[in-house]
Amino acid sequence: MATNGLDLAANVGRRVRLPIEGAGRFARFAMHTLAGTIFRPNRWLRWRILAPLIMQVGVLSIPVVAITGGFIGMLLALESFEQFAAYGLENKLGMIINVSVVKQIGPVLAAVMVAGRVGGALTAELGTMRVTEQLDAVRSMGADPIDVLVVPRVIVCTVMTPILTIFSDLLGVIGGAGFTVAWNGVSGREYWDNTAWFLSYWEPTTGLIKATFFGLSIGLISCYKGFNCKPGAAGVGQATTESFVSAFLAIIIINLALAEFLRTFGAMFLGIGFKSPLS
Repeated sequence: MATNGLDLAANVGRRVRLPIEGAGRFARFAMHTLAGTIFRPNRWLRWRILAPLIMQVGVLSIPVVAITGGFIGMLLALESFEQFAAYGLENKLGMIINVSVVKQIGPVLAAVMVAGRVGGALTAELGTMRVTEQLDAVRSMGADPIDVLVVPRVIVCTVMTPILTIFSDLLGVIGGAGFTVAWNGVSGREYWDNTAWFLSYWEPTTGLIKATFFGLSIGLISCYKGFNCKPGAAGVGQATTESFVSAFLAIIIINLALAEFLRTFGAMFLGIGFKSPLS
């Protein structure tokens, strides 16, 4: 009986200890990456290193991000039009669609697309390098693999995710306007006038701030999972799956935390409050 109790306590202790150790390793990895970004820019600030990553992370992701944003804008208009029209408020629909797109949906969708399309690829690439001992070869040549391999990828993810968010926002706004104005016959002038009254500079700024943090988290999580994957092809596959799941959860949590922080910040320091669409 006592032995069973000790085994249970050992299992509980192990389950508590492992996540704490993982969090500590990730924090050390993130601090190492941050130090390499700030204090050793000569090791990553080279066009021949950044250009292929910009192409992979940014340019090749534009079509899927833009198409997703456009259809989400149209879907919002489709689902909202009848409810607004029932109360005679269809000319105010642009307020809800455009604020939702630039503040919440656009950044989150762009980040999820980056996490799925780019994050998994980064994890698989670095995981394969770990399994085939290429990371050890980099160390044997006197170079730090985090400075050489991780820092450029994290920087490109951090910079390109807000840029991709702009494409997602733009196509989402166009898609929503096209469906509302062209398909349902709402006055284009009223649609855009109401949008301009309701939408300030702070909403798209909020979305871009979120996207920056999303990109940073995607880059760090993807590279960390690749650097710490288990041996073999199965280990690389498992790390790739864990990378996307962890990045997706991070995006949702960061979105919630930043939404509350930026809302409070805007209200307290910038005097930006809620405007009723019914006024």
